Amino acid sequence: MTVWNIIMVILLVLFLWMYIDFTLGRKNHLKKLERTNCPIRQSDMEMFTDGPALFKDLFSEIRNAQKHIHILFYILKDDKISQEFLAILKGKAKEGVEVRLLLDWVGSFPVKRKTVKDLKSSGIKFSFAHVPKPPFLFYSFQARNHKKITVIDGKIGFSGGFNIGKEYINKDPKLTPWRDYHLKFQGEGVHDLQREFLVDWYKATKTDLLADSIYFPELHTGKYKHQLAAYKGAFMEESFSSIIRNAKKSITIGTPYFIPSKRLFQDLSHALKRGITVKILVPCMTDHVLVKEASYHYLRKLLKQGAYVYEYLNGFYHAKAIIIDDETSDVGTANFDKRSLFLNYEINCFIYDKEFIQKVQAVLDKDIQNAKRLTLKELNRPDPFRTFKEMLARTVASFL
Repeated sequence: MTVWNIIMVILLVLFLWMYIDFTLGRKNHLKKLERTNCPIRQSDMEMFTDGPALFKDLFSEIRNAQKHIHILFYILKDDKISQEFLAILKGKAKEGVEVRLLLDWVGSFPVKRKTVKDLKSSGIKFSFAHVPKPPFLFYSFQARNHKKITVIDGKIGFSGGFNIGKEYINKDPKLTPWRDYHLKFQGEGVHDLQREFLVDWYKATKTDLLADSIYFPELHTGKYKHQLAAYKGAFMEESFSSIIRNAKKSITIGTPYFIPSKRLFQDLSHALKRGITVKILVPCMTDHVLVKEASYHYLRKLLKQGAYVYEYLNGFYHAKAIIIDDETSDVGTANFDKRSLFLNYEINCFIYDKEFIQKVQAVLDKDIQNAKRLTLKELNRPDPFRTFKEMLARTVASFL
């Protein structure tokens, strides 16, 4: 047997193992999964679109914590702002404040063992989330915890698209300025953020704190009606499909990665046939290979049906938002792609208050003004290299 044949056999066996592992892992995951629904709440909410402003407020609230701090991020880098963030947490732990920090194992891979040891010696309760493990190693490697949750004293909460790293505060030359949406909560909805953090904390550490009332203080009824929704690699498709099908006039989607499922693509197509205005805002520059090319297959067909597609030009667009008419808005951690729909753990906020929806709409309108309209002529222009990348992207679209 030649070397080439041996290589082909190894690749075939590897592919077969990955397929079986993923298929059985997914089946096992769904078999044990239960759907949970948060109640409709009312909270005071603020939306941040700029990293420096968000982290100034976030770090200030953390410094003012009196009892407990619970934080979950998908990405924590090993850079200056990350070190500042960890220094604040270590300082609070030394003051006697309970600090729990949960980071996704893949997203926060740059966090070194030495750093973890230092955090624990400072009194911080630390764990990685979603550490890959057998028997379904490949599947567990793919199913990431993509949530971003901060809860301070059980009274103040944050969630959205920002992680901790220099790019999020406009210090990355390629991705600057970074455009994202993040929500701050004060009021009833913080209970649901707290509960979701503690559910993930239990999954990672087997420490159950959900029944401890100290983490669920009495909260006021805020101004804006909303509903938090946490997803564990399932049920998000149904949520998005429901609001898209209920659209009467307009659908606006902002996402860094547009790779919809077959069902959601058909929902958007049918909406266009019903005369609904569909606008899609995506970044012009990319932060991952092939994600842009993976979207072209869908965008090309929607453009033919009359959709408006815009590519954001003023930096990198990482925000995740949907607005249906002026009745429902979604802002959260989930991208409009198959990975968020069927693999990642995500948390989104569905907003039902027209005044706040108008604020989200104003932000999206401003971002569309900083974008160029993508045309069908441009996408159909002959480009063999782009065509090759599109073909390659379609084969791995579910994992991008």
